[in-house]
Amino acid sequence: MALNKKTVDDINVKGRRVLVRCDFNVPLKGGEITDDTRIKAALPTINKLIADGGKVILCSHLGKVKNGPNEGESLAPVAKRLSEKLGKEVNFVSDYNVTGEAATAAVNAMKEGDVVLLQNTRFRGEEETKNGEAFSKELADLADDYVCDAFGSSHRAHASVAGVTKFITAKGGSNVVGYLMQKEIDFLGNAVENPVRPFVAILGGAKVADKLNVINNLLEKCDTLIIGGGMAYTFQKALGHEIGKSLCDDTKLDYCKEMLEKAEKMGKEILLPLDSVTIAEFPDPIDAPIETETYDTENMPADREGCDIGPKTVELFSNKVKTAKTVLWNGPMGLFENPALAVGTKAVAQALADTDATTIIGGGDSAAAVNQMGFADKMSHISTGGGASLEFLEGKELPGVYAADDK
Repeated sequence: MALNKKTVDDINVKGRRVLVRCDFNVPLKGGEITDDTRIKAALPTINKLIADGGKVILCSHLGKVKNGPNEGESLAPVAKRLSEKLGKEVNFVSDYNVTGEAATAAVNAMKEGDVVLLQNTRFRGEEETKNGEAFSKELADLADDYVCDAFGSSHRAHASVAGVTKFITAKGGSNVVGYLMQKEIDFLGNAVENPVRPFVAILGGAKVADKLNVINNLLEKCDTLIIGGGMAYTFQKALGHEIGKSLCDDTKLDYCKEMLEKAEKMGKEILLPLDSVTIAEFPDPIDAPIETETYDTENMPADREGCDIGPKTVELFSNKVKTAKTVLWNGPMGLFENPALAVGTKAVAQALADTDATTIIGGGDSAAAVNQMGFADKMSHISTGGGASLEFLEGKELPGVYAADDK
C-alpha cells in the first residue's frame, strides 16, 4: 500500500479557490461544542492555505442527519469556534442547500486569505451519501482545487469526499491531501506496512465481528497480537474456558480457533487475558458505582460477567509493550466508561505513555480513552478516524485517500 499522494505543499493556491473537506463532526450539547479536537486538528492545513493566499472554502458533515436539515446539526457553532481559533472571521453560509446561490455569492466575494464555511454537507441527504453527481459537480463548481483533510470520513465514497474530485480533475485542478490526512497515511500506513520491529498490536473493544479483517491483516504484519476487551472472551470460549455471562459471539468461535492456529503456524504470538475483573450485573447508568471480583481465566464463575482485564493481565500486556519498537492500539480493555472497570485500559495507556516506541492509537474508543485519561501528549500519533482507521488497518483502499492525485 505505497501511498505517495500530493499534499498542500505540492500546489500553488495563490488567488485560487480551494475547497477543503474537513472533519468537523464535533460533539454538541445544547448547541455548544463539548470537544473541539477535530477543529484544532484542521488548523495547520487551513492556516497554510490562508498564508499562501488561497480563497479557502471549508465543508464538512455533522451528525447523521436522519430527519432532514435542522438547526441542531447546523455547522454554525463550528464557524464561531473556528473564527476564534483562526483569529479571523469565518463567513458561514447557513443555506441548507449547501451549494446554492448564497454559497456562490459568498465565494464570488472572497479575497485572498478569506475563509468561507459551507453548511452541513449531509443536509443534501442521499445526494451526498450516495455520491450524487449533481452535488459533486456543484461543490466542484465553487472551487479550482480540492483538499481532503477528513481522514475520519475517507472510508466513505461520499460526494464531498470522493465524488467532487472527478469534476475538479476535469477542470484542470488538483486533488491533494491536507496535513492531517498525510499524518494518518504516514503513521497508520507505515506502522502496518513497514514497522520498526518488534511490532506489537493491541486490539480491544466489544466484538470480534468488528475486527475480523483487522485481526487477520495485523497477524500477518505484527510480531505479537494482544487481545483484550469484550472480544477476548470469544477467544477464551474457543479455547474451552468458562466465560460466564461475558460478551461472546458464538458464530465466530471457529474463526478464533483459525486465528490461533494461524499465529502458531506463522510463529506469531497471540496474548489473551490471564484474569478478568467481573461484575454480577451491568451498571445502570454505565458509570454507576459497582462491586467487582477478579478471577483467573480458568476459574470464572458461570454467573458473572468479565468487564476488564485483571492485574496479572495488566502486567503481562505492559511487559510486552516494554519490549516493542512499534505499538498500535485499537479498542479499550474493558468497560472504561465506568471508573471501576477502567483500570485495565488506563494501565495499557500508561504502558504506551512510558515506552520509547512509536505509539499509534487507532481512533475510536481508544482515542477517547487516551484523551480522557490525559495521555494524549505522550503518544506518537492518535488517529482521528474510527471506522476509517479500522478499514485502513484491514488493508482496504479508502476512497478519500485513493481519489487524491499521486505525486
